[in-house]
Amino acid sequence: MKDTLRHAGKRKQLVDVLIKKGIKNKTVLSAIEKIPRHLFMDSSFEDHAYQDKAFPIAADQTISQPYTVAFQTELLEIEKGDKVLEIGTGSGYQTAVLCEIGAKVYSIERQKELFKKTKLFLSKLGYRPKHLSFGDGYKGLKEHAPYNGIIVTAGAPFVPKPLLGQLQINGRLVIPVGEDVQIMTLFVRKSETEFEKREFGEFRFVPLLEDKN
Repeated sequence: MKDTLRHAGKRKQLVDVLIKKGIKNKTVLSAIEKIPRHLFMDSSFEDHAYQDKAFPIAADQTISQPYTVAFQTELLEIEKGDKVLEIGTGSGYQTAVLCEIGAKVYSIERQKELFKKTKLFLSKLGYRPKHLSFGDGYKGLKEHAPYNGIIVTAGAPFVPKPLLGQLQINGRLVIPVGEDVQIMTLFVRKSETEFEKREFGEFRFVPLLEDKN
């Protein structure tokens, strides 16, 4: 598949949809307008790639709805050069958005098939996260902490304590919490022991997998 003027036009239309749904951050909108989402998906979905919908990818996972990607990214309030930990690399689309807006991205993927495929694919597109790893997102990546932002791209039944612990002061954790339906939740670290919590309504994600070994 190639990225054509037709695809670019569809991205502009998608950005208009996101603006109407309340996304305001111009840097986030610019990234979504630039990134060829159709290349992150199976070619059979190409004609639908710029609809505001989630679609299946490998390993029974999904590429998130563009609105969800934009909403989570906007909540992070990332500045260029900020260090961001992504839990759930998945297709790499959210990773690409984070890279495009200037974050230094560290990302963890639990599914080996996706990890290998996405690592190669991001490199081909010219997106080079600081670190991609195969492992358990519940544990975070302590060796690279602290982070300005942490984004979880799967539904977590509870908030993993290691992720809160790996935020720097004033750092932001954006995480969908719940079993079948998740509540998008923001934690802002105010001190070593204090966190401010805000909730932003219901979303649906595939579950965040934990390594039981």
